[in-house]
Amino acid sequence: MTYDPTGRLLLTPVDREASVRAQRLRRLGLGQHPDPVFDAFARRLAEATGAPYSLVNFIDENRQFFAGLHTPAGTHSGSDLSAVAAACGINRVMARDHGYCPHVVARRKALVLEDVCDYPRFAGNPVVDEIGIRSYLGAPLIDRTDTALGAVCVVDTVPRQWGLAGLATIKAAAAELVAQIHHREDGGI
Repeated sequence: MTYDPTGRLLLTPVDREASVRAQRLRRLGLGQHPDPVFDAFARRLAEATGAPYSLVNFIDENRQFFAGLHTPAGTHSGSDLSAVAAACGINRVMARDHGYCPHVVARRKALVLEDVCDYPRFAGNPVVDEIGIRSYLGAPLIDRTDTALGAVCVVDTVPRQWGLAGLATIKAAAAELVAQIHHREDGGI
């Protein structure tokens, strides 16, 4: 963990695998461009969980990149996460100290936050105040080389009861996406 000068616990965990992950992502050609297949995957995951927002997130040494992104279509009000995120300069790229996927990747375990405000460690994350995130459900994308490439997640601007079914869904989605990545690597489409 890192700390700021005022002594507040910051949310970004130390990531000792960042350089190995970045090399693996480059070899796979992931984490640099939006991918329509990953966008479709994020849409299906949002539908499966009933969440308005879903991400396929690859994390390198310096940033997070949403290669797959689903937001509610046609809404651009102040409550629309994509509009707020774009206004904050986030869009498909986000700093490593924002959000919860860096925790999922560093811990290599799924993370369920039904209300991020219930957890002091997570409530102070910039995505709470800047974007309005209130709930998070994510799982790591661990490939055949035992590299945590990133995470797949769903988020909402209201507290959500994800429960065991949500946890099972996000873990299954991560496994499915890793299988798709392996298929690509092996020469499949």
